[in-house]
Amino acid sequence: MPKMKTIKGAAKRFKPTATGKLKREHALFNHILTKKSANRKRRLSQSTLVTTKGDIKRIKRMLGI
Repeated sequence: MPKMKTIKGAAKRFKPTATGKLKREHALFNHILTKKSANRKRRLSQSTLVTTKGDIKRIKRMLGI
């Protein structure tokens, strides 16, 4: 059986942490920032963890973890 290929789009978007959780960036922080408040931009600039169990399972399969 051949090896599973990593889905490169997922590899660029998600990084596994040392404990096996998945880290991701927030959306909506690339352009049209003038109308967003400073508090909102500060929250969007920080990374967060993927929390949905179904998404975690699917993303780990895409990454080959």
